[in-house]
Amino acid sequence: MPHKIGFVVVSSSGHEDGFSARELMIHAPTVSGWRSPRFCQFPQEIVLQMVERCQIRKLQLLAHQYMIPSKVEFYISESLPEYFTPYQAERFRRLGYVSLCDNEKTGCKARELKSVYVDAVGQFLKLIFHQNHVNKYNVYNQVALVAVNIIGDPADFGDESNITSREKLIDHYLGHNAEDPALEGTCSGKSDYISPLDDLAFDMYQDPEVAQIIRRLDERKREAVQKERYDYAKKLKQAIADLQKMRRPLDLPLQPLACPSSPHHQPPMRSLPQPEERVTENRLTDPFLQEKPSSHCLDVSPQRPTVDRPPPATDPPPKTHPDSLPYDERPLPVTRKQLGAAVSEAERRDVLSDEARRADAAGEPEPLTEKALREASSAVDVLGEALVAGAYSKTWSHREDALLTLHKQLTDTPVGTPKEDLKSTLRAAVFLVRRAIRDIVTPVFQASLKLLKMIITQYIPKHKLGRLETAHCVERTIPVLLTRTGDSSARLRLMASNFIQEIALFKEVKSLQVIPSYLVQPLKASSSTHLAMSQMALLARLLRDLGTEGAGFTVDSVMRFSVQALEHRVREVREAAVGMILDLYAQHRALVLEYLPPDDNTTRRNVLYKTIFEGFAKIDGRPTDAEMRAQKRAAAEEAEKRKKEEIRALQGQLAALKEMQAEVQEKKSEAMKAKNQDTQERKVAPPNAPEIPDNHYLDNLCIFCGERSESFTEEGLDLHYWKHCLMLTRCEHCRQVVEISSLTEHLLTECDQKDGFGRCYRCSEAVSKEELPRHVKTRDCNPAKSEKLASRCPLCHENFSPGEEAWKAHLMGPAGCTRNLRRTHVLHRTPVLPPGVSSWVALPPAGWVTAMHGADPLVKAQPPPGQGPQDPRWEARSPPRRGA
Repeated sequence: MPHKIGFVVVSSSGHEDGFSARELMIHAPTVSGWRSPRFCQFPQEIVLQMVERCQIRKLQLLAHQYMIPSKVEFYISESLPEYFTPYQAERFRRLGYVSLCDNEKTGCKARELKSVYVDAVGQFLKLIFHQNHVNKYNVYNQVALVAVNIIGDPADFGDESNITSREKLIDHYLGHNAEDPALEGTCSGKSDYISPLDDLAFDMYQDPEVAQIIRRLDERKREAVQKERYDYAKKLKQAIADLQKMRRPLDLPLQPLACPSSPHHQPPMRSLPQPEERVTENRLTDPFLQEKPSSHCLDVSPQRPTVDRPPPATDPPPKTHPDSLPYDERPLPVTRKQLGAAVSEAERRDVLSDEARRADAAGEPEPLTEKALREASSAVDVLGEALVAGAYSKTWSHREDALLTLHKQLTDTPVGTPKEDLKSTLRAAVFLVRRAIRDIVTPVFQASLKLLKMIITQYIPKHKLGRLETAHCVERTIPVLLTRTGDSSARLRLMASNFIQEIALFKEVKSLQVIPSYLVQPLKASSSTHLAMSQMALLARLLRDLGTEGAGFTVDSVMRFSVQALEHRVREVREAAVGMILDLYAQHRALVLEYLPPDDNTTRRNVLYKTIFEGFAKIDGRPTDAEMRAQKRAAAEEAEKRKKEEIRALQGQLAALKEMQAEVQEKKSEAMKAKNQDTQERKVAPPNAPEIPDNHYLDNLCIFCGERSESFTEEGLDLHYWKHCLMLTRCEHCRQVVEISSLTEHLLTECDQKDGFGRCYRCSEAVSKEELPRHVKTRDCNPAKSEKLASRCPLCHENFSPGEEAWKAHLMGPAGCTRNLRRTHVLHRTPVLPPGVSSWVALPPAGWVTAMHGADPLVKAQPPPGQGPQDPRWEARSPPRRGA
């Protein structure tokens, strides 16, 4: 972006003692500038070398008040000639020239600040000064230049070997470091913006140290504005304004220049009249280009136009002190031998300020300026100059009064007024409303909203002006009003948003469907946070009020806007877009999904899309990923908890079983001892009978089912009880291991869930209390018999013979209980076959021997371990004979 470019003076054709061209390298209030030698030859020239190769955008010359050249030519070059002399110009390209005013109209009291806009690339700039303007003060026919300023952008340069570095140039020519204010520029957010702090008027007025402080404060102010720290920015702005009011060096009166020893000595002249305290910058009257280069166009733009003062009144108004003017409108200080002159723009502001004070004292707004008259000519023709002048007044109360007056006029307009007059008045009123909406004063802004609401809701319907005029009002004002929703004032933002929402719901405006089209416009990356958030909030509210059917909003437009808003730089905007998508999904599920990427792991890596899809799951009633993970964790924790409880319960039961087993073993051991004493004299048992040591009879034996196994160690029995014993089962409600024969009593008296069971009077079994009424009512259960007559199985609900052996036969026999899952598991286990036996088969309880077609008959054989030697449930099949 364009900024001030530092430079050094390479050469000059000559100078007067004490006024070297190197004075041009410093911009400060007390600089003397350059003066040509007395009675010099013309043209005079100065060659400047910029600190880097750059693209020049603007040149500024501050001329002397009476040593004024008739014109100044500009040349530019990439490098100096091989054998450099000041008058060689083979490598310089001519840009053009500017003509300077002779300053006769101001009596040589003002200095001209000339601004020239160019577009040229190079590193060397040559200025050629032509014959001076003749006046009574320039005794020695000299030309002078108080200051020159170069503004541009650095340009890429391929070969920098012949270019002296910036530091060396500064050290060599200036003798000070790079912190000099004249070499320091500022930057702005716009690529073509030139900061006023880079303007020559700023450095020529301010003290160098103060100017450097102001630049730093201005940089911080811009950073604060970008971060929307507006309160801090206001404080910095006030600090800058306070710094600009520091006392400046006193100006000394201008003295006539005459030298007695000069051969051109003239009689003493009249002393110069005292100049005014304001500096005038004369505007250019003629274009300066007489030779236009083929590839570069040099334009001249005056710094400020001159405004002629009206004839002085009998009682002239008081003058505005320079301290009250902005720095770029204050007098430019000259050397201590000169006195500042006044700028015509400052005179114009004095006149306007005086008129404003007089008008304010009289209770009337100040007259319209020429610019305002041109801008508001159509409104003036319809509403009158007085009312429009009030709307354009610098006093906010006059602006507010003008809008309220217009409000009353429109309200009182009779019904029979011609349509053309009504439309002309309407359009003029909308013009003033559009301007007032931008007003930063809250009462004026409120008055503009009041007037606009009256026009839309009362004036147009009352006079039946139709949809076209309503559309004109909305289209001319709503875009401007939307920009106010991003105002730094929260109050103004809220007022603007509420007004737009209210107007959008008005039936005449709603039918136009104009406001929704503005709200779904994509957010600009450069828009402020307040503006983006206000647009999102306003869109969400109106979307709920208007819906997506025939009111201007469509699923397509809203989803395109929302998906684009997901990429916004502000987190709050992205979150608002997520909420809007979820609201829309609740109404249009399938359509919304078409604008989003597929729901997969890759997409869910984006936090926003993960939030969106989890929101979809909640709307659909499905568990989200987080909820599913939480449920799994909870289920795992619950299962682990139940497992630990089962283990503790089993350990307790096993301890009780061991105690019972120890008691039973002790009793049987005593009985066996007594039996052994009685049978000592009896014959020894047959040799083929299995011998079991009496003292180890209960080893490896299950006391419930009678099964014996070498694996029935202490741990093996625990596992057998827990999983395999056919006489035991685990309660489904408390997970305790109990005997099947006592399961009903356990559920009614011992189980942790015993309060949830009751006994059926027909079948005598434990039934859940929730199911008990239906169970009793349906009478589907098998009635139980008396305990003396039959036992009742709680698994298969069948009655069978009473007694312990009957329980074993029912639970362990092949034709026994079909609901005993452990029995089914045992039947499916393949037993170990003894030698000579090909397979085991189950037989009926009576021990019937059956034959299979083409097979040998079944013969009795030894049953598998754990069964009694006379157990009729198993038969062995011998291997088939060869050739059979």
